[in-house]
Amino acid sequence: MCGIVGYIGNRLAVPVLIDGLKRLEYRGYDSAGIAILEGDKIEVIKTKGKVSDLANMVEKKKFMANLGIAHTRWATHGEPNSINAHPHSDCSGDIVLVHNGIIENYLSLKKYLEEKGHTFKSDTDTEVLTHLIEENMKDCKSDSFTDVLFQSLAEVQGTYGLAIINKNYPDSLFIARKGSPILIGKGKDEYIVASDVAAVLRYTREIIYLEDGEIAEINRDGYHVLNSVNDEVQKKVQQISWNLEMIEKNGYDHFMLKEIHEQKNSLENTIRGRLNYEEGTARLDGLIDYIDDLKNAPRIVITACGTSWHAALIGEYLIEEFAGIPVEVEYASEFRYRSPIINEGDIVFVISQSGETADTLGALREAKRKGAIVLGICNVVGSTIARETDAGVYIHAGPEIGVASTKAFTSQVMVLIMIALMLGRMKNLPLERGRNIVNALREIPKLVEDVLKNDRKIKELAKILSNHNNALYLGRGYNFPVALEGALKLKEISYIHAEGYPAAEMKHGPIALIDEHMPTIVIATKDAIYEKIVSNVQEVKARGGTVISIINREDTKIRELSDEVIEVPHTITPLTPIVNVIPLQLLAYYVAIERGCNVDQPRNLAKSVTVE
Repeated sequence: MCGIVGYIGNRLAVPVLIDGLKRLEYRGYDSAGIAILEGDKIEVIKTKGKVSDLANMVEKKKFMANLGIAHTRWATHGEPNSINAHPHSDCSGDIVLVHNGIIENYLSLKKYLEEKGHTFKSDTDTEVLTHLIEENMKDCKSDSFTDVLFQSLAEVQGTYGLAIINKNYPDSLFIARKGSPILIGKGKDEYIVASDVAAVLRYTREIIYLEDGEIAEINRDGYHVLNSVNDEVQKKVQQISWNLEMIEKNGYDHFMLKEIHEQKNSLENTIRGRLNYEEGTARLDGLIDYIDDLKNAPRIVITACGTSWHAALIGEYLIEEFAGIPVEVEYASEFRYRSPIINEGDIVFVISQSGETADTLGALREAKRKGAIVLGICNVVGSTIARETDAGVYIHAGPEIGVASTKAFTSQVMVLIMIALMLGRMKNLPLERGRNIVNALREIPKLVEDVLKNDRKIKELAKILSNHNNALYLGRGYNFPVALEGALKLKEISYIHAEGYPAAEMKHGPIALIDEHMPTIVIATKDAIYEKIVSNVQEVKARGGTVISIINREDTKIRELSDEVIEVPHTITPLTPIVNVIPLQLLAYYVAIERGCNVDQPRNLAKSVTVE
C-alpha cells in the first residue's frame, strides 16, 4: 500500500527520490518522508500531507547527496502525522529505514528494546526495526551489516519490504523482502530500488525482483543478493515492456478516465494472437503445460479480492456454461482461514491486477500447500503471483494507475472468456458456437469504443445521481457481477453508499429501501431472462423508485418503463459484462467529479493492497 524508493549512484539523489514518490502517489498515502546521506550525516525530512509538500521542504536544503531512501505512508499503526511518517531511525540516528508491511510482534519487541534502554519517538510498528538492528549490532561479531540484518529479521514476525541506509556503510544501500514487494532497477553505474516498477521507469527497464527471505546490498558498481540461509544467489534481470508514456495522463484529467478510454486498446492487446477462428477456440500458451489437468479437473476454484473477485464470478458462469466444469469462487481474504477443501485434481486460479495482493498471495500459498495446481491471471510481469504460480496468463492491459480498477477488470474477464472457450472446445462446446464466440470476441473492442462515445449522456445522468447518498444496482445472470462491480466503483470514488444485487433478490429484502430517494441502476440488456428483468423494473417503478437502465438500442419496452436509459450495442450474452460495465465505470467517474472527490486517490484506499 505504501511506496518505497531508494537511490544510489552518481547523480543527485533527491530529484530521483521525489520523482519516484510522485510516480507512487496513485497507491494512496497520507504522509511522506526522505532520508539522505549528506556528508557524514543522515538527514531526515518528513511531513504529513502530499509529496509536493515534502518536495518544497527538501528543495530549500540544496542537498548534494547521491544516496538516499524515501517513502509514502498509509497509516496503519499510529495516526498520520510527521512523527509517524517514514523514514524511522535508531537512537543514534546512524540507521534509517523505510518499511512496507506489518510487524505483528512489534509490541513484544518494543517492550524488550525499551528494557534495553531504547527510546521510541513514534507509534509505529516500523520504528521497532531500527532499534532492533541497533541492538543486535552491539553483539554481532561480524563486520557484515547483512549478517546483522539476517539476525534481526529472524526475530520479526510479519511482512516487510525494507530499504535501509547505515551511516557506517556510506557506499551501500540495503533492501530486504518478506511478503511485501521490493525490486532493484539496474541503470548505468546507478541503482533505483522501489516497491513498484512505476517508480523506476524513467531511469531503466532492467528489473531484479527480490524473493521472500532475500536481502540485497547495493553499491554503485553492482549488487549482491543473499537468500534466507545467507548464500549469494544469481538473480535474473527482467526487461519491462512498459514505458514512461504509459504511466502518464496523456492529456486526460485523471488516470481513471484515461484508463477507461484505453479499454479498446487494452482489450485488443489481451486477445491479440490468442484467437483461432478455424478451430473456434483460444490459444493460451501460458497454460499449455497444464492443458490436460485443466480439461480433466473435477473442480476449479477461483480466488481473488475486490474487482478481481467480480471478474472471478463471471468466470464461474463462463466455465460452467462452456466447459461443464464445476467452479467455486472464493474471497482470497477468507480462503486460507477456513480450512478450504482441496481434492485431488482440483485446479486453483488466483486473479490479481498487481500480482502482489497480500490476501491473494496467502490463498495461493495455502492452495499449493494443500497440493493444488495453482494458475495465475495477472497484469504485472515479474510480480510475485506470476513467479509463484505453476503457470498462468498475463492480461496485457498495460499499467493501471487509477486506484479504482477499470481496464484490468475488462481484460480479466476477457481472459476468463478465452479460458472457458478453450476448455469448452476441448470438451463438448460445438465448433460452430466456438466460431461464433471468436467472432463476437473480435468485435468487443469496437463495441467498447462505441459505448465510450455515449460520454455526454452519462455526464448528464451523473449530475442527477450525485445528489443522492444511496444507490441500488441490479443485474441477473452474467450481469449480476457487473451490478456488484458498478456499485463498488461508485462506492470507491464518490463515497456514495451503493449495493449490487441479483435483481430477483430485491424482493427478499432490498425492496424495502425503494422510494424516490433511492435511484436504481438496472442492467437490462436482452438475454434469455430479459422478461424477468422487465418485471424487476416494474417492481421498482411501482414503489416510486427512479430507474436508470442499461439497455440495447433497439429496446423499447424497458426504455418506456425507465426514467433514464444508457444505450449499449448488442453482443452475445456471455460477453455482455465487458460492454455493460463501461457505462457504469463512466457513471461512477462523473458522479465523483460532480461531488468534488479525488478520483485517482480516493480516501482510505490503496491501489495495491500488500497488507492483510
